[in-house]
Amino acid sequence: MSGPRSTGPGRMDFKWLHFRGRTFSLSEGNLFLLLAIIIGMFSGFAVVCFRIAIDWVRLSLLGPSLAPPPLRVLLAPAGAGLVVGFLVQKYFREIRSSGVNQTKAAVYVFDGYVPFRTVIGKFLTCSLAIGSGQSLGPEDPSLQMGAGIASALGRRLNLSRDKLRLLAPVGAAAGLAAAFNAPISAVLFVIEEVIGTWSANALGAIVLAAVSSAVVMRSFLGGEPMFHVPPYTLAHPAELLAYAVLGVVSGILSVAFTKIIAYFRPRLRALPEWTHYFQPAAAGLLIGFIGLRFPQSMGTGYAYIDQALQGQYTWQILAILGFAKILTTSLSFVSGTPGGMFAPVLFIGAMIGGSIGGLEHHFFPQVSASVAPFALVGMGTFFAGFLRVPITSVFMVMETSGNYSIILPVMISNTIAYLIALKYQDVALFDLLAKQDNLELPSMEEQREQIVLRVEDAMRKADLPPLQASDTIARALEIAEISTEETLLVRYPTGRWAGIARKDLPAIASAHVPDTHLREVLSTERLPILHPDQRLDDALRFIQGNALLPVVSRAGSRKLEGVLSLPDILAAYQRAS
Repeated sequence: MSGPRSTGPGRMDFKWLHFRGRTFSLSEGNLFLLLAIIIGMFSGFAVVCFRIAIDWVRLSLLGPSLAPPPLRVLLAPAGAGLVVGFLVQKYFREIRSSGVNQTKAAVYVFDGYVPFRTVIGKFLTCSLAIGSGQSLGPEDPSLQMGAGIASALGRRLNLSRDKLRLLAPVGAAAGLAAAFNAPISAVLFVIEEVIGTWSANALGAIVLAAVSSAVVMRSFLGGEPMFHVPPYTLAHPAELLAYAVLGVVSGILSVAFTKIIAYFRPRLRALPEWTHYFQPAAAGLLIGFIGLRFPQSMGTGYAYIDQALQGQYTWQILAILGFAKILTTSLSFVSGTPGGMFAPVLFIGAMIGGSIGGLEHHFFPQVSASVAPFALVGMGTFFAGFLRVPITSVFMVMETSGNYSIILPVMISNTIAYLIALKYQDVALFDLLAKQDNLELPSMEEQREQIVLRVEDAMRKADLPPLQASDTIARALEIAEISTEETLLVRYPTGRWAGIARKDLPAIASAHVPDTHLREVLSTERLPILHPDQRLDDALRFIQGNALLPVVSRAGSRKLEGVLSLPDILAAYQRAS
């Protein structure tokens, strides 16, 4: 493949194939979509290797059993923590933070640049940490590795700055889709948390990358859902009350979990730098002690989530495992050990959900379902409350389980948990981590929760009925005498509108006879029209160069709902602030 050649402002053609003496080229837009597929394939293969590396480390350090020997449980996470701490402090300092926030920083701060050494660092250190039993997951690192691969390919092809900025979330979706085996959830998460936009250009590339990544991953590791769930049917409408209780409990626990991280993470980071070499090892040692009694709380815990979904634990054990996982995950994360939070959040949610389901079933066997659907709903519910991505959490439950009949309980429980977290934890987790890392990244949640001002919030009633195109200049002069507007609106029978400045009327009247119709003297330029439900931001673009604009009904542009001027817009923003 030869290099790019410029063909005009904002456009590039890339020679990419020579066949029988002919050169075929792609515009940057088409190349970008092709590149999204290539990024997905590379990211999918990288995630496959990553998961194999994690399994290899686990087998080497902890052995093949789900209940490893006590000495290994105690020493493996601590020993691996020493190596991880050394690698992070000496060679890969930039990988300590959240991969989601680093991808957002690439989009909004660094013009799409993600150092490829980040990919290498995440692969090595996270394989060691997760494989040795640190309570973290592979999804967040996979997301960042995908972003790094995409950034490297984009720089290699000399793409424009706008395309480079978009490549990081494209790669992030590819990495997450392969890690979760859930391309829809990956697309939604990246849009909901990383870029916050549904533009066709971004969505097309992100979808292509996520799908191609998932296809590659399934080619190597199989296409089975991540978790196997027994068939579910809503046994009794009163069962929905139990799911509402699950939403309340998950919302409260997600707030508590976030506050633990918010309190301890900055304090450990503020300790002398030499301690950072040993913090992952110290956390690993404590996790090992907990693992001696509850080995399920170590590592990703996917196998134990599956066991919970099959009803293999009592509700008391499930509750204990949920709280143990909160403790071990807090230790791993606040110590700066690289890894993701997705898998631990799913584990905690499954255990808490299963325990509530088991408890309800114990007291109300005629109403409550089995433990499995509660564990499944709990996964999405805690995900929605802790990570604050309510839409992604619904689809994530369905994709990772292949069970689509559970959607009603998931939506009820998720909404309650999300609203509780929103009320009692001011700052979402990713925004909190960004502030702790001295990054001023846009908050997608704040953007979602912002009050959107619309034209109807700023418009006012016209002081007088509008002029008609068939009215005369004399009539216009009469209206100008009593009107307070600097511009008089003129309506045409077709529903089009024009404006005539009061200060221009004397000159027009002196040049024409009084009974001349306004349509004969007005310029051919027509005013933009607005509708009450339009965003006020959009109105700002149309108001330029116009003193007054008509706001008309969508049921017919001849019906005047109100008028809007620039002072009206500014006043509305002032009231909102």
